[in-house]
Amino acid sequence: MRKITLSASPAVQQSLLVLLASLPFLRLVYLGLYDGLGANPIEFITRSTGTWALVFLCATLSITPLRQITQQPFLLPWRRTLGLASFSYALCHFVIWFWLDHGWSWSTMVVDVLERPFITMGFLSFVMMLPLAISSNTWAMRTLGRSWKKLHRLIYVIAITVILHYFWHKSGKQDFFEVSLYALFIGWLLLTRIVRR
Repeated sequence: MRKITLSASPAVQQSLLVLLASLPFLRLVYLGLYDGLGANPIEFITRSTGTWALVFLCATLSITPLRQITQQPFLLPWRRTLGLASFSYALCHFVIWFWLDHGWSWSTMVVDVLERPFITMGFLSFVMMLPLAISSNTWAMRTLGRSWKKLHRLIYVIAITVILHYFWHKSGKQDFFEVSLYALFIGWLLLTRIVRR
């Protein structure tokens, strides 16, 4: 397959990616300023940030198979940017829950994590994302060496726990259509990796 060369420099590509990744957040800010968050703003923001964290996680996982299929090397640096975008929305998702649901109370947060399975999976996913976000830089890659790749394979576990978080959250409403689509897509992405190995 013929390789495509983008005229834009890597720095410009990254800047555009960051801008695109920021649009859902800027939309939330706009809706907040103009009373467009609906009757339950907290639920709207929580749901939106969680959904975009999952969308960017799917996008991150898509880069490797897409690059292998298309043989386009310029896609590889996008993976880090998309992964950090996923973490940024997951961080917003977590902060909203910790702040507005628990008022920064560690004790009530721990009780919630232990008592509700979907919260357990969400919290576990966020905790596993932390070391990946912290080590998403060139210095960490050089310092950790081969261990860096092993650490970042946690993203596959995170993909599964995030789907469980979403699935168990939807189980109360018996609404599985949307989460099933995400589960199928992530399942396909993980299967392509197993087949290639």
